[in-house]
Amino acid sequence: METDIYQKLAQHLDNLPGGFPPTESGVELRILRRLFAPEEAELALHLTLIPEQAGVVARRAGITLTEAAQRLAEMARKGLIYSIQPKEGGQPEYLASQFVVGIWEFQVNRLGPGLIRDMEEYLPNFFDPKLWQKAPQLRTIPVKQSISAEQKIMVYEQAEALVQTQEKIVVAPCICRRERSLVGEGCDKPQETCLSFGSGADFYERNGLGRTISQQEALDILQAAEKAGLVLQPANAKEAAFICCCCGCCCGVLRSIKRHPQPATLVSTPFVAALNSDTCQGCETCVDRCQMEALQLNGDTVVLDEYRCIGCGLCVTTCPTGSLTLRRKPESEQAPVPKDFNQALLRLGQERGKLGQTELIKMLVKSKVDRLLAVR
Repeated sequence: METDIYQKLAQHLDNLPGGFPPTESGVELRILRRLFAPEEAELALHLTLIPEQAGVVARRAGITLTEAAQRLAEMARKGLIYSIQPKEGGQPEYLASQFVVGIWEFQVNRLGPGLIRDMEEYLPNFFDPKLWQKAPQLRTIPVKQSISAEQKIMVYEQAEALVQTQEKIVVAPCICRRERSLVGEGCDKPQETCLSFGSGADFYERNGLGRTISQQEALDILQAAEKAGLVLQPANAKEAAFICCCCGCCCGVLRSIKRHPQPATLVSTPFVAALNSDTCQGCETCVDRCQMEALQLNGDTVVLDEYRCIGCGLCVTTCPTGSLTLRRKPESEQAPVPKDFNQALLRLGQERGKLGQTELIKMLVKSKVDRLLAVR
């Protein structure tokens, strides 16, 4: 019976945009057993992508309002589901959280050796290069100093501009570097670098996953990230919900992309590096900075593999001879960037065949009916 609950939950999560694909080893079920108690797994099955109050979920699950409210609040605190607290007050609303980006990132304070081991086993099965190519959840934007003044750059391609539009900012530890450090395989790059905005920032703050900071503190973090050689990866949307500062040795996304022979074909990025071999002095500074191994020393000069370059600009900012620059890709080679993260997830769900227009309409109608019945 217990196994059946976790299998149902795994299928439920796999029907969400980000997916939760099954494996032959069943490692995904081991992960769920570590995170969810059986009664939590059962309750999670009654949540959808539509925010709903505890009373609606209680009716659907056949439990009392008091029990639903207590359990949902606790599950949100554990990062097993997502919650929204209306700014004007009132009752919190709850919705299903996909596994990545979502549940996994919310486990930053609950990591243990067993969970880390299972996630490392699961990661290669979870990451689908072809799907990521069509509908990535993250995109790569260049660090500020790598773009020349005369280059055309959109607001949503500038991390500093994205930060300066935010009223609420929370910084949290990078779960990737934290989990790698817990098993003795981490790097010395800063950990407190993950920036969340808007409702995501509220969620992180309410549940003790991060701390509220000012715009200036966020800008200082971006500057420190560039100095440390971290790749800037916001949500794949013009209205960024978050910005991750990632390294190629710990980040689950970058590590997965790095294993591909041509990482540049997978990422959503408007730029690619360009190298002037005539002025290169072969100092190898850029080789150490590149997170995708796109630059290698060949004799006295560096060679650039454009098919491995993800356009982060880290090599440009420290090149002592100015031999490296970023150039904008032709429009035909630039992936479209959705308006917001919800649109990005909708596109991802559609690409997976899990969230078409029919499914959305059914979900909305069911939620509306359950809301009406719950108030009677």
